[in-house]
Amino acid sequence: MVAVAGTLLGAVITHAFQRVESRRGEAFARAESLRQERLTTFSAFAGAVEDYRRGQAERWFRLQEDPAAEAYAEARDEAHRLRTVARQALYRVELLTADREVIAAAEHAYACARDVSHARDRGERNERDARARSAVEAFVARASPLVR
Repeated sequence: MVAVAGTLLGAVITHAFQRVESRRGEAFARAESLRQERLTTFSAFAGAVEDYRRGQAERWFRLQEDPAAEAYAEARDEAHRLRTVARQALYRVELLTADREVIAAAEHAYACARDVSHARDRGERNERDARARSAVEAFVARASPLVR
């Protein structure tokens, strides 16, 4: 009787430990999957905003050369395409984190990139471009703890 009770008790305890370990393993797998998805999304967002910033700068330069030229129209169209890519990446950032500071940093980086083409002169364009680069770096710095 003692042996049967001991065997049953051992089986129950083993089962309980296995369930706990299984849940722990599942939680780790979910956390790692989220970390990987955030890493991919955050870096894609930073890259998309950098491309958008560059596109906005190109648009500004082509506007200064000749607003009626085909080169300006092409640069404007490319900047619009890059804006859409950056906006889509921003939405993915917003879906993957509830951290308001990360989202605010992403929105700020996007807005700074958008503003590059609205500069009145070369000096202001350079300032806006530098501000956009800094905003992307600030986003990366703020988001990086979520992927470590």
